[in-house]
Amino acid sequence: MSDQTNIEIAHKLVEPHAERRPAQSHATDVLEIAEAVVLALVAVATAWTGYCSAKWDGRQAFLYLTSVQLRVDAAVAGDEGRQMLLFDALTLNAWLDARARQDEKLVDLYERRFTPEFRVAVDAWLKTDPLNNPQAPVRPFAMPQYHNAGLARSDQLNKEATAAFAAGTHARETSDKYVRITVLLATVLFLTAIAQRFKIRKVRVGLFFVAVAVMVYALAIVATYPRP
Repeated sequence: MSDQTNIEIAHKLVEPHAERRPAQSHATDVLEIAEAVVLALVAVATAWTGYCSAKWDGRQAFLYLTSVQLRVDAAVAGDEGRQMLLFDALTLNAWLDARARQDEKLVDLYERRFTPEFRVAVDAWLKTDPLNNPQAPVRPFAMPQYHNAGLARSDQLNKEATAAFAAGTHARETSDKYVRITVLLATVLFLTAIAQRFKIRKVRVGLFFVAVAVMVYALAIVATYPRP
């Protein structure tokens, strides 16, 4: 057998492999590029969700601290309001006693001690003729005109504290959501890394598409979350 014949046979044996090899190499290259893109997207998404989680944690801490401070301010305002209420009550009793004794000097003295808010309520209460009208309120404190600034402020601050606490709880729940998404993205990294260890193309491609599906699902959910 001549050398030329041997060369021709060798070419025929090698040609089928040479035809298949570029195709296989091209498919592998495409798959590796796709895996690299997925890994890059997941890395960025993981950094973003971690950042968002930290920001919402910080907002939760700020809102809880705000709620505590508002509760303290509400307690202080409530104490001041109750002290003013006690002062008005004592002044009213002394004023009524002076009126009963017809001591005009004391009546005038105690009237000057009325706070502006309480004076409005007393004037409205007297117009109801409480000494003769059984339907009249027993005390001016029951009149709608009576306003205690301290107690009103305490009530408002308590409402604001409740709202701040609720907002803090929402911030904590949002932070937890971002943490759960981080776990999903870690799953994508795991699947992609495991897929690269398989030599069987179908298994590798299958795991890659599962990873892509999980990544798309995670990113779609993140898009619905509130931003920090």
